[in-house]
Amino acid sequence: MNRNRQVWIRASGVAAALMLGMAGAQDLAAYRQLAAGLDGAVIARNQSAQAALTRLDTAGAAFTQLRPTLRNRQLAAGLDDALSGARAALARSPAELEAQVMLARGLMRKALYDQTLARLVSSPANSTAQLQLLTREFGLSPQGASAVLAEQKAGRPERVAWRLQRAAASRVLSSLKATRAERTTGSYVNLARATSWFTVLQDTADASGLQVSQFGDALRQLTAGKTTELAASLDQLRQGTATLVSSLTAEPATVAPRALASAATGTRPAATTKQTVVVSSTAPAGARGSTPAGASVQTASAQSVDAAPLYAALGRALAATGHGDAAGGRAELARASMALRAVPASLRTARGYTDLVFNVSAAQARSALRVSDVQALIAQTANLEAAAAGRPASTLDTVSSSVARSFSGWLRVLVFLLLAALAVVPLYLLNLAFGTRNTYWRAVMAGLGLLLLPVFLEGLFGLLGALGDVTGAGALRGAVNVSLLQGAYGLPLWALLCALAIGLMSFGFRGLCQQFGLMGSPSSTRHPTQGGLEWDEDL
Repeated sequence: MNRNRQVWIRASGVAAALMLGMAGAQDLAAYRQLAAGLDGAVIARNQSAQAALTRLDTAGAAFTQLRPTLRNRQLAAGLDDALSGARAALARSPAELEAQVMLARGLMRKALYDQTLARLVSSPANSTAQLQLLTREFGLSPQGASAVLAEQKAGRPERVAWRLQRAAASRVLSSLKATRAERTTGSYVNLARATSWFTVLQDTADASGLQVSQFGDALRQLTAGKTTELAASLDQLRQGTATLVSSLTAEPATVAPRALASAATGTRPAATTKQTVVVSSTAPAGARGSTPAGASVQTASAQSVDAAPLYAALGRALAATGHGDAAGGRAELARASMALRAVPASLRTARGYTDLVFNVSAAQARSALRVSDVQALIAQTANLEAAAAGRPASTLDTVSSSVARSFSGWLRVLVFLLLAALAVVPLYLLNLAFGTRNTYWRAVMAGLGLLLLPVFLEGLFGLLGALGDVTGAGALRGAVNVSLLQGAYGLPLWALLCALAIGLMSFGFRGLCQQFGLMGSPSSTRHPTQGGLEWDEDL
């Protein structure tokens, strides 16, 4: 009886693909490009975030080409969200990027699996290419792939599904066994991998009693550091997966195509009560729990996925302000404000949400928007996530948010303009007091000028950029990029200016010490040059 039930479960899984209208062929070239781009992004992230972003751009272009051939719109939307989450994860840790990529790869496998099985029923002669790619995606050995292709040629789609499900179930179990009940990166990645592989199996998990939401609960417990609850959840997941693997051990009986057709129309044995479940998003990073998204959709949403649109909008605002486009930055902050209103209740009820809403709205209306303003908003968002997860917030990020709220806009512009004007005063007084004929005094004055140059650049070109932002003059808006505080490119220039200033001032003061007899040989210290006596004679 149980064996017949398992056979009908597999049969209904194949029939469900027909019911969802997924009998079309996928763009396999775009699928391969998308997979290569995502996998390459994980590898490139260990070298640089920019290299990973390039790979994600390639993956995004491939997804644009693949999406029209995905028949399940929920899976397509979930894959789109996963790609956005991967971009947002670039600003965080490599582990979060890897988890987001595993989410996307799981959804890709699910879509390819469903459409391939549908084609095995409706058009088996035209399904070989998709099936070959599917065997590679499931990591089957050459012998296993040959067995699957043999089942296809024999017209046994339910046995093809059985072999693929057995391979996926073993991967879920191995990932769960490698997951320890502790808050570590390794456990986080392994649990995300198990969640990704379970995406394919949710249509056949009746025998185990497993649901996607259970994986989401375990991820939420891991990210919150609730190790006791996590240990219990992992035991339950391992037991359920072991039961699933055991149920897939026995070879299924062959189900006639007529039986598959009757399953597709809804006439199946009374003992079978399978309900198709489609996952639109799983939870690979910082999970907060599972959220229902429809009568037949269960979503185990990660907290970082929930906040992904917000992070993405803030990241684009940061990029815009980084090259002096304050108007573009404010436009992205408007999108961030909308995304902030759409975050889950767990974030809306967390401490600091109201302050973040106020700060995003204030920055959205602020003139002379700068990079540091957006950086403070990103830091405040991270603090909000930490508060929702029960983790302590960063004190430094809290202070930065408070400073950015008060010391920004025209106040910052006017303060640095005043400092730039005052920076000329010590140079003028030094020249007035000691003149310019002495080489050493000139070196000291030049070194002091180099030390004050960043303040002068920030004051002058910060004002020009603010005026350009108000008036809309493009040339003036770009003037802010001359400031050394604008981006990372200013740090080496600032270091170079400091090095030159230290060298010049050391040269100048050493020469003066020699002239005054404080350094060097006695014979030379008592005969200063006439230029060196100029300031003494004036006194």
